[in-house]
Amino acid sequence: MSMVQLPGLAEMINVISRERNLPKPAVQAALQEALLKGYERYRRTLLLDSGAQFDEEYFYNFDVELDVEEEGFLVLATKMIVDEVESTDHQIALTEVREVAPEAQLGDTVVLDVTPEQNEFGRMAAIQTKQVLSQKLRDQQRKLIQEEFQDLEKTVLQARVLRFERRSVIMAVTSAFGQPEVEAELPKREQLPNDNYRANATFKVFLKRVADGPHRGPQLVVSRADAGLVVYLFANEVPEIEDEVVRIVAVAREANPPSRQVGPRTKIAVDTLERDVDPVGACIGARGSRIQAVVNELRGEKIDVIRWSPDPATYIANALSPARVDAVRLIDTEERQAHVLVAEDQLSLAIGKEGQNVRLAARLTGWKIDIKDIANYDQEAEDLQLSELQAQKVDEDETAEIEQPELETPEASDASPESSGEALTEEFTAHADEEEVPEVEEAADTSEDVEE
Repeated sequence: MSMVQLPGLAEMINVISRERNLPKPAVQAALQEALLKGYERYRRTLLLDSGAQFDEEYFYNFDVELDVEEEGFLVLATKMIVDEVESTDHQIALTEVREVAPEAQLGDTVVLDVTPEQNEFGRMAAIQTKQVLSQKLRDQQRKLIQEEFQDLEKTVLQARVLRFERRSVIMAVTSAFGQPEVEAELPKREQLPNDNYRANATFKVFLKRVADGPHRGPQLVVSRADAGLVVYLFANEVPEIEDEVVRIVAVAREANPPSRQVGPRTKIAVDTLERDVDPVGACIGARGSRIQAVVNELRGEKIDVIRWSPDPATYIANALSPARVDAVRLIDTEERQAHVLVAEDQLSLAIGKEGQNVRLAARLTGWKIDIKDIANYDQEAEDLQLSELQAQKVDEDETAEIEQPELETPEASDASPESSGEALTEEFTAHADEEEVPEVEEAADTSEDVEE
């Protein structure tokens, strides 16, 4: 039988390849699959009209051969040579084969041209081909995006604003210079309140997720609110971080505060094993140049850089910067609860606007923090209450060993952060008591903060 002609086949492949950012072999493979499905639709119609019975695997031995130069295709069937034919679509008689291939034997297979006539392919088969082609092209795109961006997950990419879809921003990103652009979604919850997402505006974004399998909308999900973006920006601006002289121990970020009265803010804890290196100063830079570059990229987000310490009391005091902390009492080391004592004029600074400072400090350190006015702090009453609590614990578990907390003041330590550093993005909620606002924010004198 003659080839089924597809006028303009070569140009069609070129156009699809260009518009979908797909290599030509991928387009050809998708077209072959679609044509095979179209042929199956054509044959199913004939079989049903004749009353034949068949299952989903009936057409396993059929294939399509695409000829781009001749602009057409052939349908081929692989059939087994038998004595008696039971299924003409899967078998062929030995006597029939030996007319053209005398050496053929029973059990051998032969590939035969079963291409239908040009006018037999039918409208329904053509519609089926078009639908399958569209689906296969989407599958090819997803596969290529998965392969191209999988290794870039949790890294930062340059993105350009394309359009808006509902509350999301659709952006164009590339995996490398010279590669075609791919659409990515920036959901509302991953946007920054100070960003201006106008058409063609460019931003650095954190590649949060590469979706695999069937997926509606862009396959890439990016973020401007993830703490990973802050880590990347500091690593890019501070050579000591890239050289591993200074390391980021923990990050707590509130990019979208619950109230519009409070702006975005991040606390970042850093440390070093080099005695002659100031990790906080390295991140701040001369005249604040390094941290200011990060602040500018985040559109004025406030950033506190504080010194990490293996001593929980010192670490908590630092995390509450810029408030001055008088003392930290570690009330329950198992439950990680602490009371922080500050002067009356430091209360609002320690708590922060709407509790943001204490909330971030709690997330950064992993401790539940209560801010207390030192002038009104009754240590004896607190100790009595703590003793009663400890007695209850002993009743529940006679083997529990609970020690009375001692009043501790923040002290410097030379110990390595490896022993007690918190995970980079682990989050905790600040503890609230009945009298104080439940949150702590700024740090001790060993920290710095910059606000644009």
